[in-house]
Amino acid sequence: MLKRKISDVEIQLTKGDISKQEDIEAIVNAANAQLRTGGGVAGAIHRSAGPGLEKECRPLASIERGEAVITSGHNLPNGYVIHCLGPVYGVDKPEDKLLRDCYVNSLNLAEENKVKSIAFPAISTGAFGYPIDKAVKIALETVLDKVSELKHLEKIRFVLYSNDDLNIYEKTLKEMID
Repeated sequence: MLKRKISDVEIQLTKGDISKQEDIEAIVNAANAQLRTGGGVAGAIHRSAGPGLEKECRPLASIERGEAVITSGHNLPNGYVIHCLGPVYGVDKPEDKLLRDCYVNSLNLAEENKVKSIAFPAISTGAFGYPIDKAVKIALETVLDKVSELKHLEKIRFVLYSNDDLNIYEKTLKEMID
């Protein structure tokens, strides 16, 4: 796991399953607009959380691209799930702003709820087709831009699905801060 400390916040990069981050208070779900069980990240989170998560999500749906909402973690080891709807690359415009909004709105919800640690997946890079090299720059730039404003968050982890994704995140973070 790559770790870097910036403005009293530890930024971590790791390969793993977002639904199994036992030392993290809030995980981010790359959700669909209806906040239902789906494939990829949303499917893994909903399966691990159990049916109570989808039930809690129903009155919060539907959400817009870039928007984020928060629920409890149910059967997950996390107190909260922050659900955000990322852009479909090449369809939702402006996709870079919408993706940035996902990270900003998720961080803002974490701060409002006094969350100390949060884990993000690579939002929109799966079925929504956002190229990983472009998505990682937006994700890391957004977090690095916001980190000095954070009052409660002490740890921000990016949980990547593959070694290739992890390598791109590591290379990009090192270029940005080392």
